[in-house]
Amino acid sequence: MSDFTLIRDTHGQLTLTEADGTVHCGVLPVRAFPLSQPDEGIALMSVDGHELVWLPTLSGLAEPLRALIAEELARREFMPAIRAIRAVSSFSTPCEWEVDTDRGPTRFTLRSEDDIRRLEGRRLLVADSHGIHYEVADLRLLDRPSRRILDRFL
Repeated sequence: MSDFTLIRDTHGQLTLTEADGTVHCGVLPVRAFPLSQPDEGIALMSVDGHELVWLPTLSGLAEPLRALIAEELARREFMPAIRAIRAVSSFSTPCEWEVDTDRGPTRFTLRSEDDIRRLEGRRLLVADSHGIHYEVADLRLLDRPSRRILDRFL
């Protein structure tokens, strides 16, 4: 399926070599549908933002190549999952949130109610003032006090 090779160089960046020998350094994998279909529609992009390779699915790739792309995606996509909302400074925005995530407790600023997006099912995506996205995988799995806080913002 692949007419290219992909390696990690000495600086930790991905280097793509096309079948004709053209070399591209600093290649970045980008998901087309990161939330709804994370393993389908992956583009390998050049440093100047041009698509070099389109991968319809990761499952069709050889294991070493699939693992390398998955590893790079994981490094770039930092999305902690909110497990509980411990406190908010105010029910009007902007406000400070104290939450427990799958990566530990943290604090962030919610700029507006528009920074909480409903996704399919009972999922939410919460963006903080620095652009970090937090996921609530299922509203039903949050404790009652956390759901009450979220109800005030939704």
